[in-house]
Amino acid sequence: MIREDRFLVSRKPFAVDLGSLRDSKQTVRDGGTEHERYLYSGQIDAVWYRRKQGGVTYACLGSLGLWSQNLRRRIEDIEDPMQVLTADLDSRYGGDCYGRWDGERYWGSQKPTEQALHLALLEPMLANYPDIPGGYSGWWTFFTKKKR
Repeated sequence: MIREDRFLVSRKPFAVDLGSLRDSKQTVRDGGTEHERYLYSGQIDAVWYRRKQGGVTYACLGSLGLWSQNLRRRIEDIEDPMQVLTADLDSRYGGDCYGRWDGERYWGSQKPTEQALHLALLEPMLANYPDIPGGYSGWWTFFTKKKR
C-alpha cells in the first residue's frame, strides 16, 4: 500500500486503525529458490469515503483484507502494522463494509446498539469530509503512482 498526503476519493483511500491488525499470517512460497516469494494475509479495521449515485458521498466503516500471493520481500515483523501496510499488498476487492452513512440514510447492522456505535463514528466523519477521524491513520491506497 501507499500512504498519501493528499485525499483523492478517486484513488479509493482508506484510513486504518493501526491497533486493529489481526489474523496476520505469512508463509514461504517457492522456498529455496533464488526467486523466493511469500504469501501474506491479515485484516485491519478501516474507514473510508466513497462517492456513488450521481455524486452522493458515503462515509463507510468496516475491515480491510490485507493480502498478497506474490511478495518479493519477506515482511520482517507481521505484527507491525506499518511494515505490513507498506508491503506490496493486493486488494482488488476493497473493504468489507459493516456500516455506511450518506447524511440521510444508514445501511448496515440491524442491531440498534451497533447502529448507534456506527453512527457515532460515521455522522461526524461525513460532516468533516474529507478529514481522517481521530484514532485512524491515513490515507492509504492500493493504487500505484503512474509513471509519466
